Amino acid sequence: MKTQIIEQLGQSDMLLPTLVADGLAANDRIKVRMSALQAAAQHAQDPDRPARELAVESQAAGIAPAAIATLIGGAHLVGTSRLTAPNLAKLMKEIQDDVVAMIRAVSAGAVSQGEKANARLTAVRSEGLLDATNDIELSRIARLTGVTEAGGDSLHRLVMDLHKALNQLAATCSEETLDGAHVFGLHGEDRSAVEAFMKGLNQTRGLKFNHPGLDTMATRSGGRLLIQNDIGTTDAHVVVIAVKKHAVTVTYTDVHLARAKFFISLFDKFDATWSGLDRHTAAGLGEDNSFFLVTGQLQAGHAADRNEFLAALGAALVFLIDWNKARKLLRTWVAKDDATRILEWAARQRIGHRGFLELGGNDLLGSAVRNAAPARIGFGERLDQALGRTAAIDFLKAALRASTEALLAGHSVRMVRDQIEADLVRHLERVDGTLFAAVLRQIGLAHDLVAAISRHIAALHAGQPADRDLLMRRCGAIEQKADRIALETRKEIDRLNARPTIGQLIDRAEEAVDELEQAAFIASLMPVRTDPSLLTALAELCAVAMTTTEAAASGVAAATDVPEGRRADSEDALAAVTRLIDAEHAADSQERATTALVFGGGFDIATSLSVLELARAIERATDRFAGFGHLLRRHIMIDLAA
Repeated sequence: MKTQIIEQLGQSDMLLPTLVADGLAANDRIKVRMSALQAAAQHAQDPDRPARELAVESQAAGIAPAAIATLIGGAHLVGTSRLTAPNLAKLMKEIQDDVVAMIRAVSAGAVSQGEKANARLTAVRSEGLLDATNDIELSRIARLTGVTEAGGDSLHRLVMDLHKALNQLAATCSEETLDGAHVFGLHGEDRSAVEAFMKGLNQTRGLKFNHPGLDTMATRSGGRLLIQNDIGTTDAHVVVIAVKKHAVTVTYTDVHLARAKFFISLFDKFDATWSGLDRHTAAGLGEDNSFFLVTGQLQAGHAADRNEFLAALGAALVFLIDWNKARKLLRTWVAKDDATRILEWAARQRIGHRGFLELGGNDLLGSAVRNAAPARIGFGERLDQALGRTAAIDFLKAALRASTEALLAGHSVRMVRDQIEADLVRHLERVDGTLFAAVLRQIGLAHDLVAAISRHIAALHAGQPADRDLLMRRCGAIEQKADRIALETRKEIDRLNARPTIGQLIDRAEEAVDELEQAAFIASLMPVRTDPSLLTALAELCAVAMTTTEAAASGVAAATDVPEGRRADSEDALAAVTRLIDAEHAADSQERATTALVFGGGFDIATSLSVLELARAIERATDRFAGFGHLLRRHIMIDLAA
């Protein structure tokens, strides 16, 4: 199929060495088959004589000896002038195919000779001499295998002339190897271009690992250098590069449109122009027999610029091998466009994806999920849903890098699996860190509420104007913001299947915010001339609540880093939990002291009720933070146990 595509591209010269080799091999086969015809005729006419053996000749020509022996041994006459034999029709068709292969090779190197040979073959066919039948006249065998007198023609003479032409072409295809490329007929100025292409190719060739492909051929034809690479084993996956002085023309074909676009994207730093991706057809290419063709052109100012482009072309080819397979695999874990971006990143970093596929690809990722996060990532769930888009992309990039580096260094698959699993755990921990950030925002809003209440009480104590409406609007807006954060975070917790303790922490923080917003409402209703002793008691209670929010914030911040294995962070987090519990006890004491002050002071009903309710609301908020502290301690202990 690759040969057919190259011919469609009008670059048959690239095929000449291969076609000549195929033609010479066909010549060897046709000699054996024509000898078999002659031996079959002899055996049919004289069955008592031992049949001629062609086992050695058959083996040398790549033909199964048993098939030839069966044909000769089973030959017998039908009447007096016709012969029949097992698989005779098949043999006649194979003789035709061999002649066609020889003519094709001659046509690639000498068009006029090929045209004449085709005309001669047509004449032989017109006489019915090559009809694929199961019986044949003895005279027909003689005409096929004999050489006629001067001036006449026969199939045998045609084969002899074709063989002579092929030998002459073979002399022009004398081959050498240049940095791994098979080259023939090069001029002196061609060598540096081939060397540049092969330099790039050889820099990345190792990234294909055990996959076949990347064989390169170069020749001089029509006043220009032609370089052809077979890339991999995919049908119609071919690149042909024409070099004329400092101009480079790239012709690339691919059955996958997305991969063709990916190929073009790898050369965006060069001032090359690329044609549109045209659809072409060729029989045998899957369901729709189509492939895509793109042409790129670079007019370099200097040989060095030309060679840099050629090196980039060579280096890029390895990243096309199994590209679509890798893209399909990655698409099961992230979005389609992100899968392509990951592969483009891997190519630009010269990491590639073949190492990842070589080590199991999907099995590597599936094993990491099963071992590291069976309860966090469900069967069939995409990583970008479990980790978030950015984290999922980063994790898959790391998996590709780890696979490639491990194979290049000769490390075991077990080591790679462990590395990928550990990286997945780290990304899941970062997800928890993101959720903890939402908890911190809620605690920060609780701190803002306590601060607003404290300022209002301080203003009343100083006899300054206190804007009750402003306090209510500000604290109402803070509470609404906290509610939105809680709602969005709960959705993320459900989506990411995060630890339930994080959701419970969100609940306790939200409850504390609700209590503090209620406290702000009550504070806005306090009489302007509230007794200074009561205001002092409330200010002290607010100070305890402020300490509570600060301890909760420092505990969450330290707990975020506990999974990283930092002992100091775990100690800081547990110490913050202790401060939370202590602050809650202090708030209880201060609330009771305030209550005793109210009942012993003989204050009016409005003052007494507002002070009592405000103190109780603030104390309830510290209770919620005490519950928050117990949950945080449980979360920390789970991390430490892990």
